[in-house]
Amino acid sequence: MQATGVVWIHALHDGWLVTLARSKQRWLPALVITLAVAIAVVFGSVQAGATASLPAKTADEILAMVARSEVRALSGTLVQTAELGLPEIPTAGPGIASGGASAMELLTGSHTARVYVDGPSKARVQILDRMAERDVVVNGGDAWFYNSADNSATHLSAPAPSIAEVPSLAGPRESLPPTPSPDMSSRDIPTPETMARRFLAALDDSTEVSVGEASSVAGRNAYRLSLHPRSTETLVESVAIDVDAETGLPLGIEVRARGQSEPAYSLAFKELDLSTPDAALFRFTPPPGATVTEKALPAKPVPTLQAPTMPAPQGSYRPGLPHPTVTGEGWDAVLAFPAGSAPADLTSNPQLAQVLQPVEGGRALTTSLLSVLMLDDGRIYVGMVPLERLQSAAAAL
Repeated sequence: MQATGVVWIHALHDGWLVTLARSKQRWLPALVITLAVAIAVVFGSVQAGATASLPAKTADEILAMVARSEVRALSGTLVQTAELGLPEIPTAGPGIASGGASAMELLTGSHTARVYVDGPSKARVQILDRMAERDVVVNGGDAWFYNSADNSATHLSAPAPSIAEVPSLAGPRESLPPTPSPDMSSRDIPTPETMARRFLAALDDSTEVSVGEASSVAGRNAYRLSLHPRSTETLVESVAIDVDAETGLPLGIEVRARGQSEPAYSLAFKELDLSTPDAALFRFTPPPGATVTEKALPAKPVPTLQAPTMPAPQGSYRPGLPHPTVTGEGWDAVLAFPAGSAPADLTSNPQLAQVLQPVEGGRALTTSLLSVLMLDDGRIYVGMVPLERLQSAAAAL
């Protein structure tokens, strides 16, 4: 996965957020989102169904459909399949918190979730695994994370911004209203649309775009866009996006790795309803006896959402956040984060330690789509390239 965006791990890790600026280096963060959100939330995917007969369209026409899509409310079932080449991740053992199993295990195998969205400020994801249910509920300035396995809940809330921090209501209509915001919105929930828009906002000459075979996804006819990196250095072989023929809503996304017969990652709707969900779904009350942890986030300016077809402006880093150094372009880009960028509770996570391999000067995580190098001095290098490329980048700085 690759596109402009944010590493959405800040909700559980004290505001760690990364925004990549330059348009030709936008492919990497979407895959980082995929892995990072799994540490906090959920993914979903299912492969497309039977082929469909649709009027022929060019790639540009399908891209225009996505840009014009006006779907703002939906509910549906998502099923994730991740074949990243990671070993089986233990869910219990010394040092592994009971709720920690909900994090790293989402990086392997298949998982089913229900998702509900109503506009930019309301979203709910329910992860439906055999042994437990995990919920993420975002409603304006509040967000809840609940795990039924240990009956624990974390409540994140943000104070109302000051008048000086609130964008003018006369500004662009994509600006959020002046309400508290924990730096989250429905656009942070990993859905096919969220990920597809980040990929598509990053299209440039490094990618060949073509039209694949139409199919049926969640009972809806869909066109398929195929993205092929022109680079031979990246781990990614291709990205396929299934686009609803009626609304232009991305219904599924599939990422293939070089040398791997099955998709390394896929995300798609299994069921989809485009009516507005019941408002009660976005209100959460912890069950009796639940252990509740309250976390108040510092006041920050209300974010302005980018229009769907517009990439983030160059230089759009958020104040106080780590500023990555980027080497290379497009699919070959390597992000270098300075020491102290990652929160301690992430780097010391015992489940993460199970999948890290020792390398000279630090530890590394290698998957079929992404490599991560964590050096002993605290620097972190990330890229959709082989580990050796990250090590070369680290040695050069």
